[in-house]
Amino acid sequence: MSFDTPLPPYNATDPHASFLNSSCLDLLLIELVPMAHRLAREVVLSADDGREGEGGEPETKEGRVEFESEEERDAVFYRLDGLGYRVGQGLVERFTRERPRFTDTLDVIKFLCKDLWTLVFRKQIDNLKTNHRGIYVLTDNTFRPFSRMSTEAGGGAVGRAQPFLFFPCGVIRGALAALGIAASVHAETAELPGATFQIKTAGAKV
Repeated sequence: MSFDTPLPPYNATDPHASFLNSSCLDLLLIELVPMAHRLAREVVLSADDGREGEGGEPETKEGRVEFESEEERDAVFYRLDGLGYRVGQGLVERFTRERPRFTDTLDVIKFLCKDLWTLVFRKQIDNLKTNHRGIYVLTDNTFRPFSRMSTEAGGGAVGRAQPFLFFPCGVIRGALAALGIAASVHAETAELPGATFQIKTAGAKV
């Protein structure tokens, strides 16, 4: 799988040819968070009072998706992070088969910033910083899942965008794990469409 434009010779009418619409991942990411909200809400309602979830997205009086409890937020996080983790592992297993072995952690992080990020989000990370003691900060100034989100005044959009970072955090963590690096990943956004990911490897020093 690649998002690169296929080079001739190729034939779209060939029954054995495989092509992927690059919008598929965009649409999947858009739907992942509402799906996780619905499933988490059903579990929380069932645990609280034995009632079946009513389905649909959790809503506030403004009709916007929000967390109603820490339990629900944690359930959404673990579901999306777990999905991303498995995706990250699978991508690395497939696309590093014929690459030379990485010599150190920084090489792995550079691979993540350039090759893996381009594969998933069709652009490279804009900035990489490290303290050379196990902590890496990746900045994407135009994070693709945020590119079509509303940036209304008042800061509400930033808060609602946060759950869309759970899945990419899992992708990073899974990719690193597949390359033998245990790490925790935290992400945040201060202003859309930018996003910052902090990777802290096992044994890292501040």
